[in-house]
Amino acid sequence: MSKAVVELLAKDLNAQGGVYCPNPAADMKLWNSHPRVYLDVARTGEARCAYCGTIYRLKAGETVGHAH
Repeated sequence: MSKAVVELLAKDLNAQGGVYCPNPAADMKLWNSHPRVYLDVARTGEARCAYCGTIYRLKAGETVGHAH
């Protein structure tokens, strides 16, 4: 299981405030990884993939705004 930490900018998140894993930002080879899963990073500022353990975290000082 990976112990990788991927730091993200707010602009790296999708419209719902999340990212998918596996993710090219995590330097993963998509063809030999696990199924694609959605991770909600905006809710707490961090999310861990249940498959590989990669942690996706907002960089310090980044905030996620919801313009509705």
